[in-house]
Amino acid sequence: MHPINALLKKAIKKGVFKKLRDESYLKLLYRVYMGKPLHLTNPVTYNEKLQWLKLYDRNPLYTKMVDKYEAKNYVADRIGKEYIIPTLGVWNHPEDIDFDLLPDRFVLKTTHDSGGIIIVDKKTGYDRNKINLFFNERLSHSTYEIQREWPYKNVPKRIIAEQYMEDEKTHELRDYKFFCFDGEVKAMFIATDRQSDKPTAFDFFDPDFNWLDIRHGHPNAEIKPEKPINFDLMKRLSAKLSEGLPQVRVDLYEINGKVYFGELTFFHHGGIVPFDPEKWDRIFGEWIKLPDRVQKEG
Repeated sequence: MHPINALLKKAIKKGVFKKLRDESYLKLLYRVYMGKPLHLTNPVTYNEKLQWLKLYDRNPLYTKMVDKYEAKNYVADRIGKEYIIPTLGVWNHPEDIDFDLLPDRFVLKTTHDSGGIIIVDKKTGYDRNKINLFFNERLSHSTYEIQREWPYKNVPKRIIAEQYMEDEKTHELRDYKFFCFDGEVKAMFIATDRQSDKPTAFDFFDPDFNWLDIRHGHPNAEIKPEKPINFDLMKRLSAKLSEGLPQVRVDLYEINGKVYFGELTFFHHGGIVPFDPEKWDRIFGEWIKLPDRVQKEG
């Protein structure tokens, strides 16, 4: 990495450029992370089109769809509440969490960002001060300010507790992430080793579960993951949840033979991570049909 780019990345993460208008900010962000200019007049690649959608596809419903608390009701209304992981509580501040009312194993996560999660495997003896420090820091984080992902701009910053979930066969919570384009699944990847000491691995597949030679932000797994039992059901649910949307990534879990909803993601990797091989950036981009009518804030 060029030394100037390294310095610019640190400055971006610290919010040095947060006062820039969205378009100027995204052009800077894209050049720093992708190493080339952002074309917004005639975007072609997947990563370019995601930046265009950040600016011009601002459906107010997206705010509810990315809120990890509110999204559960939205999804339950469309595919059924049987696919929703139970919520055990919701709070505005970590100090408000009543641990006495929670089971021995549970998951805490923020509602407004990615990465704000703690898995509590055993409540007794867990350092609550560390939990408070972690979540107070995460509650100050803004996905909108750092990557200008507009749907997150007005999501209430809260903490939820969820039922602890683990598959008896894999002994982990594997993510099955489906890339959907107006009701059609075009590709997906499986995230493995997320709860181990190994690096998280991503393996991409086509809709018929043929492995794709893609690396995008993470290496492939040493052993290719197996096809989930409910693969066809997952595709149907993902297609249903993506109807009427230019694109969205639908994240699901398969736990002990049952499918559960994870989250809806509008900007995979923020649209600032190169594909390897690079051709896939253009292929994914061809699947996005940008709307003729746009919704732009203000």
